[in-house]
Amino acid sequence: MIISILGCGWLGLPLAEHLRDSGHSIKGSTTTRDKLALLKGKNIHPYLIRLDPGLNADADPGFWDADLLVLNIPPGRGRDNVESFHLRQIKSVINQLQESTIDKVIFVSSTSVYPEKPDIVGEEDTKPGEAVRDTGNALLKAEKLLMNYSSFDTTVIRFGGLYGYDRHPVHHLAGRTNLSRGNAPVNLIHQDDCIGIIQAFIDSDIRNQIFNGVSDGHPPKKMYYPAIAEEKGLSPPEYARDEGKDYKVVSNLKLKHMLDYEFKYPNPMDF
Repeated sequence: MIISILGCGWLGLPLAEHLRDSGHSIKGSTTTRDKLALLKGKNIHPYLIRLDPGLNADADPGFWDADLLVLNIPPGRGRDNVESFHLRQIKSVINQLQESTIDKVIFVSSTSVYPEKPDIVGEEDTKPGEAVRDTGNALLKAEKLLMNYSSFDTTVIRFGGLYGYDRHPVHHLAGRTNLSRGNAPVNLIHQDDCIGIIQAFIDSDIRNQIFNGVSDGHPPKKMYYPAIAEEKGLSPPEYARDEGKDYKVVSNLKLKHMLDYEFKYPNPMDF
C-alpha cells in the first residue's frame, strides 16, 4: 500500500518508519527543506508541504498519489483565529483529496474536543463550541468537515495526551507549585500505542467512525505527576488543595471493542 503522511513530526516520523518496516511505501511531508534529506535517508519519499493555510505553490502533486492519507496537522496554538485558520488548512487538503487516488483518510484528532464535565465521556459527547480550548473546537469542526465528504472515507482518532521516550508532560510541570486541578484524572497515551492503533486501523476495514485513543489508567494528577517526577529524578510538582470532583475520564471502550486492540502501555505509569 502507498501511504502518505501529512506531518512527519514527533508522532508522524516514527509512524512512517514503522509503516515502512511493515512493507508499505511511505510518502512523508515536512514544512522545512532541511528535513527532506532526513526523510530520504530513512527511505521515506520526502515532500515539502506547507499549509499557510493554502497549499504552497511548489508542492509536488505526487504526494497525493497514494491509497491512504494519515492527516496529522494539529491546530497551531497561540493564533487569534485558530479555528478559521485550521479549517482553511483542512479545506486545502480536501481540495487535493478530491482530485487524488486516496479513498481513505485517518485524521489524528485529540480528546481536547471534549468539554470538561463530571463524567466518563465517549465519542458522542461533544458539542460545538464547548471544548476546553479553541484548538479543541477547531479539531471538532475539522472532523465534521472531513466526514461530510463522500469521495473519501475518514476515520477519526482522538488521542489523549501524548507521551513516550523523549516526551512527557511532567517536564513542563516539574518544580512548579500551587498547581490547580489536582483531582483531575489524566487521559494519556504512549507513542507506541498511537502507532499501533493507526496500524490496526490501516489493516482493518473500519471506516467513517470516530474513536478515542487513551490508555486504561486515569490516576489523578496530584498523585500521578509527582510519582513520575520522582521516577525521572525531577523536582515533583505541588498541587493546591482541590475539592473538585467534576472532571472527565475519556473512555476507550469503543476502540477496544471494535478494533480488539490490546494496549502495549495500558497504565500511564509505564514509560
